[in-house]
Amino acid sequence: MLDNIKQAQTFFEQIQTTWANAFCNETWHVETFEPKPDYHNRIMTLENHPIFEKAGIACSTIKGETLPPAATKRHPELAGKQFYVTGISLVFHPQNPHAPSVHANLRFFQCESTWWFGGGMDLTPFYPNATDCQHWHNTIKNTCDQLDPDCYDVFKQQCDDYFYLKHRKEMRGIGGIFFDDLNHFDFDTLLAWVSSLGNTFVQAYKPILELGHAKPTTPQAREFQQHRRTRYAEFNLLYDRGTLFGLQYGGRIESILMSMPPSTGWKYQIDTNLEQDEAYLSTFLQPKDWAYTTKAD
Repeated sequence: MLDNIKQAQTFFEQIQTTWANAFCNETWHVETFEPKPDYHNRIMTLENHPIFEKAGIACSTIKGETLPPAATKRHPELAGKQFYVTGISLVFHPQNPHAPSVHANLRFFQCESTWWFGGGMDLTPFYPNATDCQHWHNTIKNTCDQLDPDCYDVFKQQCDDYFYLKHRKEMRGIGGIFFDDLNHFDFDTLLAWVSSLGNTFVQAYKPILELGHAKPTTPQAREFQQHRRTRYAEFNLLYDRGTLFGLQYGGRIESILMSMPPSTGWKYQIDTNLEQDEAYLSTFLQPKDWAYTTKAD
């Protein structure tokens, strides 16, 4: 059992370095915390960077004595049992409103003989275009097809369902994939696939980031970015399982809330000069089969 945890932990630590090097050649701020025995957390952050207003990549490994309610809701048979979990989580909030925010998470869980992989990645643009959406989804789909030709459709649907703000009746962004309880193949097969997925994230997001960062921007675009970031914060505080798990476990608050946008702009009523931007974005915030579209329409 511990061999699987150690293998997964080593992989996630390698992916953390890969992701950090792929998006920034400068020095990241690195902190290592062990707030509890058997709780190791290494977090890499950037703030007020030329490309990223806030960026974070956290890698953690936890041994817990009692599984928190956020996990036992789906696995009541594991309530009260000792568990291990190791994983990596990334959230980028770029400076330029034309560059989308992005989230990626990969994790491995073990409780006695029960184990699974989970994770996903989703894109949250403020000024989306169909070409970027297609690139994002097709790049991910190609890697999903290596595991099972049917899994992309399943994981995409789970992402559309999970990253949905019920009170707003819209998705957080244009989706991606989301999976949990993945143990339908042997451990080595899934670890290799999750490794491929880690590399796929760079291929899927980096071109979109670079194109968005290069676009000219305006104060109005910045205002709209601030307005839409409120939806990101609402999801994380109301629905996100990882946030709930961390808070229930009693982890380090700054690490748990790393994903929160650095600044937002809640207003009682959206300014009239932003209504056109809002109307355009809303056409992208319902499920669409981007990987199967053949033209930018």
